[in-house]
Amino acid sequence: MDERALLQQASELFRLQGQLIELPARGRAVFVGDTHGDWQASQIVVERYLDSETVLVFLGDYVDRGPHSLENILFLLEQKLKHPKNIFLLQGNHEGWKYAEFSPADFWQSLSQERRERFAETLAQLPLAASTPNGVLATHAALPDVQSLAEIRQIAPMSDHWRALTWGDWQEVPGYYLGDRGSRPQYGEAYFREIMRRFEKRVLIRGHQPHAPRYLFGARCVTIFTSSAYPLPRTVALLNLTDPIHKADQLSLEMV
Repeated sequence: MDERALLQQASELFRLQGQLIELPARGRAVFVGDTHGDWQASQIVVERYLDSETVLVFLGDYVDRGPHSLENILFLLEQKLKHPKNIFLLQGNHEGWKYAEFSPADFWQSLSQERRERFAETLAQLPLAASTPNGVLATHAALPDVQSLAEIRQIAPMSDHWRALTWGDWQEVPGYYLGDRGSRPQYGEAYFREIMRRFEKRVLIRGHQPHAPRYLFGARCVTIFTSSAYPLPRTVALLNLTDPIHKADQLSLEMV
């Protein structure tokens, strides 16, 4: 399949599946942190973990920072089309080029204007969150200040809610909204606990913030990365979708 057709078909599938992914109440889920041009990491994850009883949830940031951004995003889009119910690609801030320029953006700047617009249009359709039946929520960054989980389906690009999901950082300090640090809104523990209460979720899995502690807020939030772009172990998180879970440290973390 040529690139143009791949992007068009992927866009249609993302629009059909919507901004909030509800995972099945069976099998297992494997959550994959930012891959940032690490094509090898994405290949290893698919080859090692994908089967009929497993869903893979990639947490965003597939391009920039790494040497193989184009190969990585094309591989993941191809795999999504082959396995539409077993692979989900969430939207990270590096997929938001349609809405605002940012840096580093080596992938986006390497493309012609026409290709840049096509990729930007497709990646802007990516979902914003994935929910499990046993109390886990996955996003790229932080959480939106909305009243219910279902409202994620209607979040508008470039809104404060969208910025929280794609750009937001957590700080393990008391408080709610802590202001912006550059383009990154900052949130404290009171915000985390209140939004998770509204959503009736116990654990958040996310990436985005490489200097964050692995576990935050009494081990109810875990941050993972799956890219050699960072001096961190390439890590995925495994979850049995039928087991009760109350803390993020109940997840199985594996290096790839």
